[in-house]
Amino acid sequence: MSVYYKNTERNIMLQAVIFDLDGVITDSARYHFEAWRDIASKLQISFDETYNEKLKGVSRLESLNLILDNGPGRDYFSKDEKEALCTEKNEIYKELIKQITPDDLLPGIGNLLTECKKAGLKIGLASVSKNAPFIVERLQVADYFDHIADAAKITRSKPFPDIFSDCVESFGLLPENCVGVEDAKVGIEAIHAAGMKAVGVGSPDQMADADLILSGTSELNLQKLRSLAD
Repeated sequence: MSVYYKNTERNIMLQAVIFDLDGVITDSARYHFEAWRDIASKLQISFDETYNEKLKGVSRLESLNLILDNGPGRDYFSKDEKEALCTEKNEIYKELIKQITPDDLLPGIGNLLTECKKAGLKIGLASVSKNAPFIVERLQVADYFDHIADAAKITRSKPFPDIFSDCVESFGLLPENCVGVEDAKVGIEAIHAAGMKAVGVGSPDQMADADLILSGTSELNLQKLRSLAD
């Protein structure tokens, strides 16, 4: 079924699916947590899994700022000192993610990627992680993606729409013909800001603004994404 807007010839149907990485394709969030925990411990700042939830979907620098908010404040270090801390965190993280294998693909994602590819849909990856290309290679799913947004070139991170808009523009499509899949509140905001429908994977309270809420990736399938777009 296709839906037509009044006074326009645009045919609204699903043509692309754009995924976040952490919590959607795989769960590398635990590696981020472990790396940031090492940095926080070095700085003698309290940091646990509950506080780590605030870091979901935001950039490396903003993650550090949020950790510093729980300590001496984000203005305590200079820009260069912050960059050094971010680099140190990333080196710890890169060592940890070498453990990732195809078995770390989240439930249902392999089948969904195959469904989308067979249906001729464009598949994008909108992750703020600069290590995203390495991770999808480790997962052995890189060939499914038609475009992986370069986080290093995205000046504004989620909740701004830039990283999702980058994927949409690379496909030459209208945002209403695309659906985004996220597991973070700021990610849902970014998808909507880009003019797309949003699938939220997670608890109803965190995903309240999503157009479709699923408790886990095993519930994702092409039929549901098509119904949402249509």
